[in-house]
Parts: sequence; structure tokens; C-alpha cells
Amino acid sequence: MTDRLRIALAQLNPTVGAITANLDLALAALRQAEAESADILLFSELFLTGYFPDDLLFKPRFVADAMDAARTLARATSGLGVSVFLSSVWIDEGDLVSAVLLCRDGDIIDYRMKRDLPNDDIFFEKRYFRAGPLPDPFEFDGVRIGVPICEDVWQPDVPGALAERGAEILLCPNGSPYWRNKHYQRRDLLRQRIAETGLPIVYLNQIGGQDELVYDGASFGMDARGELVFEGESFKPDFIVTDWVRAGKTWVCASGPMVDLVSVDEAPWRACVLGLRDYVRKNRFEKVVLGLSGGIDSAVVAAMATDAFGPENVHCLMLPYRYTSEASLKDAKDCAARLGVRYDIVPIGAPVDAALAELRPLFGNLPEDLTEENLQSRMRGTILMAMSNKFGSMLLTTGNKSEMAVGYATIYGDMNGGFNPIKDLTKMRVYHLAAWRNRHMPDDCRGPAGEIIPQAIIDKAPSAELRENQTDQDSLPPYPVLDAVLDALVEEELSIAEIVARGHDRELVKRIERMFYIAEYKRRQAAPGPKVSRKAFGLGRKYPITNGYRDGSGS
Repeated sequence: MTDRLRIALAQLNPTVGAITANLDLALAALRQAEAESADILLFSELFLTGYFPDDLLFKPRFVADAMDAARTLARATSGLGVSVFLSSVWIDEGDLVSAVLLCRDGDIIDYRMKRDLPNDDIFFEKRYFRAGPLPDPFEFDGVRIGVPICEDVWQPDVPGALAERGAEILLCPNGSPYWRNKHYQRRDLLRQRIAETGLPIVYLNQIGGQDELVYDGASFGMDARGELVFEGESFKPDFIVTDWVRAGKTWVCASGPMVDLVSVDEAPWRACVLGLRDYVRKNRFEKVVLGLSGGIDSAVVAAMATDAFGPENVHCLMLPYRYTSEASLKDAKDCAARLGVRYDIVPIGAPVDAALAELRPLFGNLPEDLTEENLQSRMRGTILMAMSNKFGSMLLTTGNKSEMAVGYATIYGDMNGGFNPIKDLTKMRVYHLAAWRNRHMPDDCRGPAGEIIPQAIIDKAPSAELRENQTDQDSLPPYPVLDAVLDALVEEELSIAEIVARGHDRELVKRIERMFYIAEYKRRQAAPGPKVSRKAFGLGRKYPITNGYRDGSGS
């Protein structure tokens, strides 16, 4: 029976479906664990397939390849002093399961199955996996180790069963995506499990962007009192080595890193940058292009892109029309210069006017309206897509969550693009992050430090500049009011009566609700973007487009 354990955690960035590349990452981590004289190496949830593979799990060849890769990793432990706990897809009695494999001495010597399968707004594991029974601990050199898999620790049944069956310590592999304050929710949750079981917990989380999800890492451990004993990097890969010693009937952490957790202000910026970087890179793009209008949203997207890829890989275009102000031209040029990115001006006057001239016989004497305004936006979208096609750069779109909520965006115009890093940020949060980034320089970002977003952009009234002297507030409530109502509608799913009770005008709330519902078809066609709130449009919130329901309360 051992009284000491060196446990290594591979906080890495796998890619969904890239089994061979993920196996190479795992083998490199195994070599590092051997060099560190680790007894145990723990990988995050479904590491070899990437988390979460969705309907790839319906492909028998994909499952077979993943299992073959797991066997390859197990064989690599032969002759080493390191044992591996690997979360993997597996077949048990003919059924697909999510399991943890104990790989040792060149073989898979035991496995346990995930019990609590999430079936919520993000993950639908019951669609693919059979739930396992309440698990027993693994026997490891005289130590009984419980390995609850991710969701298994969000409910008390699995940790409780492991404790009752003699577990001495819990190792928990996770694929837990970020949203606001998620770090602290995890800590509070584990303290509940520790209070119930009296067992220390090692919590490993992956990092990286996967489509709309961002995994933030921030792996950590807590002792049997619920005290934090180690913490890994946030939003960055990390290889964490911890030493544990037996102390009576429990285990205590003798050594481990303690990295400061990112602040609640920094986390969303890092999440958006990481989500953008991984989406572009994992889809084999090298550069990005976007329209830089002189407004706050495109300035923040340009800054995030520069932080993600470096200024040499970002191309910004100003696409002015007759309503574009001199201030916007000046501010866009200033912002591009501060970021150090390439900046070009492509006027859209001639193509827009030519299109209007061709349409005039069909439009007749009908007065100008949104049609003419949207034509400007769609011409910009066409030119930006042409640049994307010609040079192989991914086009970034720049609409914030407030605009997407109420349809204040032009489909096939400014909504054009492959990815939108601010899709889940309301307007006021965009402003907040702009001011934050001007004062701070995240250590893994590749843009310049200092005031990279001109204060003039932050201070001026937002405008689409599609007609003379236009401002957003001509069509929308003030953004602080709009965002408060939208948070209540989207994040909290409150009724009109409940929102009115918070002090909002009833007719205004009903107006916002109407705009919100009728814009669903636009949101369905919007580019993906990183999920940084509890309820993001697209993944995490699924409403019908054809929807006759309207909240009658408060009327």
C-alpha cells in the first residue's frame, strides 16, 4: 500500500474528431508524466475524440477508431511507471458508453462507466450513451480511487456511492465549458460534494474552443475540508503535477501549483479570443478579414482578432457611403493604426447607386425605407465576402447580442461571416470589455498593449450610418434599458409581468418581446460565436421560428 501519489493532469486542447492528433497529444503528455515521475496521469473527458463529438458517435468507424487509439495509448504505458486514467468512448455489452479506462503496464486493466448523462441545453449524452451503474472505486496500489466523470459530480449520487464503497480520493475528468462566473460555480459545487463525502477532489478540465463552446481549463484541487490546494492556468494549456500524501484516513496535497484565477472582467475577453482563435485555426484558416466601421462593435472584434492572431493576420476594410461621417472615417483609421493591422478603404457609392438605379423602374414612386438602407449593408457584405473568397481569409461578423436579439442587423449584409466573437456579448458588455482591454494586456494575447480602441469610439453615440444623422436609439430603447430587459427575457426567462415589476415600462417590454420573437429567423442564420453567458443564441437556446406564443401576462 502506497502512502504517496504523484498525480499529473493533462490540461490540453484536443480537437473534436482529430483522433490521431489527439493521440499524439496524449502520448506527448505520457512522456512528460514519465519524466516527472508521476504515478498517475489523468486526461480530460473523452480526450481522444474531443468533447463533444455529437453525431460522430453514430459512425461505427469513428467509435472503432477511438477505441483503437485508446488501446494504443494503453500499450504505450508498457515499461513505464505511469498509469493512465483515460475518459473514452467504449462498448459495454454491445452498448456505447462513456467510460474511464485504467491503463497500466501496456493494457487496459479496468474501466468504469459514466452514470449521470447530461441532457440539457448544450449536451445530449442520453442520445448516444447508455448510463452506467453506480460505480465502484478503482484499486490502485492499495489506494481506492473514485473517478466520477464530469456530470457525475454535479449530482450527489455518484460521489456518495464512491465514498460508501471506500473511495479515498476522487479524480474527476471534465469537459466543462465556460460561461460567466463558471469558475466559482464549480468551486461551490465541489465544496458541496466534499461536505457530503469527506473526500478530497482533483478536478481536471480541458481548454480550447469547439464551435460555440469555450473550455477554460482552470483545473484545481480541494482537500477534505474544501480548501483550494492547487490551481492551474485559465484559458491556456497546462501540465499540472501534484503530490499527495496519506494523512491518517485522508489524503492531503503536499505540493501543487497555485496560479491566480483570471478576473471576472478578464475571463470573457480571454474566452472570446480563445474561441475565435481555435475556430479559425481548427478550420484551417490563417487570416481574418472584417469591416471596420468606426463603431464600437467592429473595433472590439478587430482588437480580439489582433489578440488572437497578431496584427499581421488581420485585414480591416472601411466601406464608406454618403452617410458615413468624417468622424467614423477618422476613428476607423485611428483604431487600425493603433492595432497595427492592414487597413483599406473601398467606397461603396458607385455599386450601391448603380443597384438603386437598376431597381428604380421596379420601385416606382414608393418612398425610400429600410430597403435602401439594407442595400448598403448588403453591398458591404458582398465586398467583404469577395475579399474572403479571393484571399482565403475568414470573414468575421461584428453584431452584438443586443442587436441579434431584436433583429437590428441586416441578413445577408452585416450578418455575413464565418464567425462572430462578440455574438454572446450585449452592447453594454461590449463597451465594458473595450474599456477593460484599453487598461489591460492579457498575457496570451498577440495585440499591442495600451489604448488600442480610441476613446472617441467608446464615447460617441452608436449608429449604423445608413441614413442622415441616424443613431441606434432612433429605433431601439437606450442600450442599458434594452440589455436589462433582454437579460430578463433570455437569461432568466421571466414573464412580462415579472419584468415590469422590476420597474420597466409595460409597453416597452412588450415591444422588445415582439422584436425579440420575430427576429428568430435571423438568429437561426447567424454565424456561430463563443458562448460566454448561460443562455446564448443558437447552442443553449432553441426556440421555434414559427411561433404563435406571446406572453399575455402584464397586459
